[in-house]
Amino acid sequence: MSAVLYESKDHVATITINRPEKRNAINDEVAVGLAEAWRRFKASDDRVAVLTSAGNVAFSSGRDTKEPPKESWHSVPNVGIELEKPIIMAMTGWCIGGAMVYPLMADMIIADESVRFYYPEARVGNTGGIMGALVSRMPYKIAMEVMLLGEEMDAQRAYEVGFVNKVVPKGKHLEVAQEWALKLAGQAPLVVQALKSFALATMPRSPAERFYREVGRLDILKASEDRKEGQAAMREKRKPVFKGR
Repeated sequence: MSAVLYESKDHVATITINRPEKRNAINDEVAVGLAEAWRRFKASDDRVAVLTSAGNVAFSSGRDTKEPPKESWHSVPNVGIELEKPIIMAMTGWCIGGAMVYPLMADMIIADESVRFYYPEARVGNTGGIMGALVSRMPYKIAMEVMLLGEEMDAQRAYEVGFVNKVVPKGKHLEVAQEWALKLAGQAPLVVQALKSFALATMPRSPAERFYREVGRLDILKASEDRKEGQAAMREKRKPVFKGR
């Protein structure tokens, strides 16, 4: 069974992290699977994505400490890949550490009453830096409390500070998120995408966000056909024929 599932229906993509036996911890398989899912979503006719997870214990327990991903930033929407289409999170249970970057980068969050956000990176001595953007998603001092003190935040508190859109009864998160997604999929897609694009351009980005975006552009160059053609032309002592891809 794949660690990331993709289902398309009525112009809604449902993307599911599928490692419930590991509390949906992020390993290479999950990171690569999410990156592929976002690319598929961008190229598809789907107009909105719902990101959720299997099981009812945790959206994700964060980075898998036994099988850590080599790189996980590729799997983060609007960091690893730019997306103008909207993303709705459907969350239950714990969301720990690096897994918090996914709701951070989502456009809307439906959380059931069991959701707990916990970012202990300052206690364990490690961070990828993307979480610095939390200060543009909730009041500055509350964001600093979450990031620096590692204080747990429940769903109701996250709603009160504007990080979560709606708190629902336990187990109802996906149902409500799908309702919102269907409504959103019925809106004029070009207008929705334009408004999201303008909103992202207005919102401050953290230094880490900008860094990873530039690294992503370099990755595209490294994997390009033009790079292979240029190297081949140099070896064969001929003029390269570039195709812009």
